[in-house]
Amino acid sequence: MTSPTQDIQTSEQYLSMDLLRFTTAGSVDDGKSTLIGRLLYDSKAIFEDQLDAVEQASNNAGDENVNLALLTDGLRDEREQGITIDVAYRYFATPKRKFIIADTPGHIQYTRNMVTGASTANLAIVLVDARHGVVEQTCRHAFIASLLRIQHLILCVNKMDLIDYGQEQFEKIQQDFMEFSSKLDIPDIRYIPISALKGDNVVHKSENMPWYEGGSLLYTLENVQISSDYNFVDSRFPVQRVIRPQSDTYHDYRGYAGRIAGGVFKPGDEVIVLPSGLTSKVASIATIDGELEEAFAPMSVSMTLEDDIDTTRGDMIAKPDNQPQVGQDIDLMICWLNEKKLTPRGKYAIKHTSKDARCIVKDIKYKVNINTLHRMEDDLEIGLNDIGRISIRTTTPLLYDSYKANRTTGSLILIDEFTNETVGAGMII
Repeated sequence: MTSPTQDIQTSEQYLSMDLLRFTTAGSVDDGKSTLIGRLLYDSKAIFEDQLDAVEQASNNAGDENVNLALLTDGLRDEREQGITIDVAYRYFATPKRKFIIADTPGHIQYTRNMVTGASTANLAIVLVDARHGVVEQTCRHAFIASLLRIQHLILCVNKMDLIDYGQEQFEKIQQDFMEFSSKLDIPDIRYIPISALKGDNVVHKSENMPWYEGGSLLYTLENVQISSDYNFVDSRFPVQRVIRPQSDTYHDYRGYAGRIAGGVFKPGDEVIVLPSGLTSKVASIATIDGELEEAFAPMSVSMTLEDDIDTTRGDMIAKPDNQPQVGQDIDLMICWLNEKKLTPRGKYAIKHTSKDARCIVKDIKYKVNINTLHRMEDDLEIGLNDIGRISIRTTTPLLYDSYKANRTTGSLILIDEFTNETVGAGMII
């Protein structure tokens, strides 16, 4: 029998070489799409026909160089306007790691898109134009990254080629951002001077900046350690579906399928099923590839128990000595995603892990000025792209943790019951 410390070490070893999700953000024309295009191009992660299409589109537009931004700006409207208007996801891999990139818009009116792209990210890349330095959008995006509990942030000072690769300007921008970021809750912040257009310090180390002693952006992405970001202590397994094949081969099989939200589970572990409070032991854990000796966040598995307990979607399997909070009155930070403003005393549907419920907005406590981080208690009108603190009461108790402790069990979304639109993303305090 291994100890919890050994469980964590095994999980960390697995995750350290696995998937890294990262998001990019910055002001308009800071070069986000060009940077991602350069990453894909220089790491040879694009197909020849894709490159041919981009080269042809660049020639048609009269561009002097190949416009690598077109590798991510996939929508025709985006190409015509020259801006990124939605979250564009790209996938690539190197021998060391797999990556999912969320390229989010830089416009102030698309804060909601950054929230969407950053909500599952392990790391955020915030771009700054070397000529302009830290601007309002830089602070906005860094604050959102902090709010969403992203543990790693890379400030890429782009367009260094336009300031003759000057060290002094880079260090001034670094100092300015360090002063602002001291107010944030991001433990790992790194600074890299780059030129996405020329390729300096993106995939390969730049010969134009011998004064920079750090690694390239890709080297940093390949080697950043994200294993400690996951909660391997608090075991949480929200049940998404009960599997009953009712076949001759699996006549008595009753499995609970879902994605582990925290902790480590192994056959033989004592568990409690909530909200019923009934206890049992884990009989088996399996994926489509077969049975497992252990499973941990963020793996998707099917679990069976030794006892036949009435369990359904929305229930949670946890450890008896380490249970989530249970309650109906919940405080949360809300990122508003809809043009229709948040309604005080309004009623909304909510989705929390695999559970569906309804709620009423009890109180709006304050709105955050996300450029200065100040609380605005005299302006309680929360509209599109606003962030504020509210309290809600749910129709049924939720099984939750604080967002700080667990990004999965600590988050929920608000849904307009009439339009079925997701109107708010909430982080439980």
